[in-house]
Amino acid sequence: MKKLVQWTRSILFSFVFAFWSLVPTALVVWVAFLPLPVLLKTIRFWQWGVMFLARFIVGIKYKVVGWENVPKGACIIASKHQSAYETCLLHILFGDPAIVLKKELTRIPIWGWYAKYSGLIPIDRKGGVKSLSIMKKACDDAVKAGRKIVIFPQGTRVAPGVKKPYKVGVVALYQDLDIPVVPVALNSGLFWPKKGWLKYPGTVTIAFLPPIPAGLSRSQMMRRLEHDVETESARLAGISVPYTNDQMK
Repeated sequence: MKKLVQWTRSILFSFVFAFWSLVPTALVVWVAFLPLPVLLKTIRFWQWGVMFLARFIVGIKYKVVGWENVPKGACIIASKHQSAYETCLLHILFGDPAIVLKKELTRIPIWGWYAKYSGLIPIDRKGGVKSLSIMKKACDDAVKAGRKIVIFPQGTRVAPGVKKPYKVGVVALYQDLDIPVVPVALNSGLFWPKKGWLKYPGTVTIAFLPPIPAGLSRSQMMRRLEHDVETESARLAGISVPYTNDQMK
């Protein structure tokens, strides 16, 4: 019976989520060409809708811990990425973050327009040095505007317990921008998995960890970032095997 309820809720959520993502966004696509504050309010309204649907239909709630670790003004938010859930949540929490995302996502009809005009930062993962240079310039402009830079260091969604290397983009930004990095651990993949359509009730925890100060070497920064994010994410997911840097090799 419990499994039947879970399937029913997941199917219902999939249909309602598809409707909420396609119909309203298509009807108000013209706001992408209005002043930025109007566009951001529209995007946040849609994201709050996603959060409401996840909670009301599936039973996915969230809590934030370590908010005191987030400095005022510009900084790099280096977050674990397990699902679409934290993409919405981080945008809601920070209001107008400069989120670094795959360029392919901006090609999605309608949604890509919102991403392009809302100040998100697309990166071509096959573009090499040129793409990295473009990302740095866009992030530098965002920092001057006092915005938070949100980046997913592994470059893709990674299921709990799965090991994938951290990419060079985050350390390149760290050294170029000379601002602190706030590691972010979470367990959203337990409730909104990377693969499949089934969703599970529970509480997503997003944990802002003590910031990594500017000025460390590349290796020092990366070791600390990986250790802090992976260790805390494993703890939140209930994975007993502690994280070590050797596991990422």
